[in-house]
Amino acid sequence: MRAYDGDKLRAMSLFANDKMTGTDWIYAHCDGGSRGNPGPSGFGALITDAAGETLAELSEYLGIRTNNYAEYSGLLAVLAWALKNGHPRVKLVSDSELMVKQIQGKYKVNSPDLKPLWQAARDQIAQLDGFEITHALRHKNKEADALANQAMDRGTRRTVNSQAAVESLPLRPREPAQKMAAPKAQPARIEPAEPRAYPASPSMLRGFTKDGTVHLLGGATLPDGVFVKIIRE
Repeated sequence: MRAYDGDKLRAMSLFANDKMTGTDWIYAHCDGGSRGNPGPSGFGALITDAAGETLAELSEYLGIRTNNYAEYSGLLAVLAWALKNGHPRVKLVSDSELMVKQIQGKYKVNSPDLKPLWQAARDQIAQLDGFEITHALRHKNKEADALANQAMDRGTRRTVNSQAAVESLPLRPREPAQKMAAPKAQPARIEPAEPRAYPASPSMLRGFTKDGTVHLLGGATLPDGVFVKIIRE
């Protein structure tokens, strides 16, 4: 990568030398815009050769960005295209006075959003054999302006279409309300049975207890369910 000091970067004409001919250069008009600033933004660039033949038309939607971000994006797109396609000498026209004078070193770059873009442009310019940038009024930059607006139109249309597509989707049916679980049935309460009544014994039986067992005397027996009263003698 060829390095240039600040003085050379501020004087862009020093990037060219006397041996360069007019046919060595390519010519670019670039523009960027934002509808809302920040808002839907895009850049456009028209690149031609010395004879005015179109070499490339660049146009890209950038999303929600500022005007200045879009202007720098157009510059970077031209520089990247030139380096990729073997065109080391570029003369560029832009209607962004801020960007032109920042690249020329006449204005400082204070914006933290633009500083990385400005540095990237410096790095790419340093790889060229020649570079010139000039400012022109918007009416002299119509082709690039039109390409930038086409990019914004495409991006805005995509956004609107995407929203329309979402709105056209069938509504998701509501989940049925969950039924409250019925309370568990309580087991039926069983009332204790009243004790059965048995006829009184006509006579008192005698016996004794041993190890918790009642032993009746005389071989007598008791029917089931009879209540026994034990009296100590």
